[in-house]
Amino acid sequence: MRRLFPVTDQTCDRTDARTEDRTPARTHDRTDDRAGGAADAAGREWSLDELADAYAYPSGAASWLRANMVSTLDGAAQHDGRSQPISNATDMRIFGTLRGLADAVVVGAQTVRQEGYRPARAREAFAARRAAAGQAVAPTIAVVSASLDLDFTLPLFTAPLTPTLVVTGAAAPADRMAAAEKAGAVVVIAGEGAVVAPERVAPALAEQGLTRLLTEGGPRLLGQFVAAGVLDELCLTLSPMLAGGDAQRIAGGPSIAVPEKFALASVLEEAGFLFTRYRRI
Repeated sequence: MRRLFPVTDQTCDRTDARTEDRTPARTHDRTDDRAGGAADAAGREWSLDELADAYAYPSGAASWLRANMVSTLDGAAQHDGRSQPISNATDMRIFGTLRGLADAVVVGAQTVRQEGYRPARAREAFAARRAAAGQAVAPTIAVVSASLDLDFTLPLFTAPLTPTLVVTGAAAPADRMAAAEKAGAVVVIAGEGAVVAPERVAPALAEQGLTRLLTEGGPRLLGQFVAAGVLDELCLTLSPMLAGGDAQRIAGGPSIAVPEKFALASVLEEAGFLFTRYRRI
């Protein structure tokens, strides 16, 4: 993998975003997940430790909500309803790294149903890092749903390493909240009405001790976070593919009066895929 832009906490403050740093990543032995490979200019695969360092959460933040999405060149976030066809092995490697760093993965109910979500697994490659940070062995999955129209017999709810959270409004159907709790899920209230208030999600999860947040969408949920102005960082993979059709963008839903500007934090490249990070200014 080539580093096209420095990856540091100060990157957003740089005034010349056109400056490139093509210095190869530092040398590490390969340690895990060798299938799929981020490689430097010399063809060496980046270790998961290197990726974890590159994508580390900022220190000192009370709560940090980052999104991880993939898009084709023509703006499609999915093909045939799923993101996998427009991804590649390195994108999935970064996907796993971002999960390995997160306290909680925040995801919409439709995406849970569509992508067949399962409980997050413990990864040996991140075990020491998570233990040092005081994190559970695996990230918690937090499903955002107003109606709680979910199948609570699925392993996501009945057999996770850490209890799955269901984030909903205070006026959500009482019988569905009871069904979630009976299955072993923890119900978290983020809104006074029947729907979830996007600006309440991160504070509600922080009350559960979960501050390093990663949302994987879908586009509707991400659009709600964007419209509420609560997204801190976007990790966007630009896939060198054209999909055509009318596939959804990475964010949908309500528009905002003035587009919010984000600053480029880093760019990595491999096989035509661009792995970017943008932070809210």
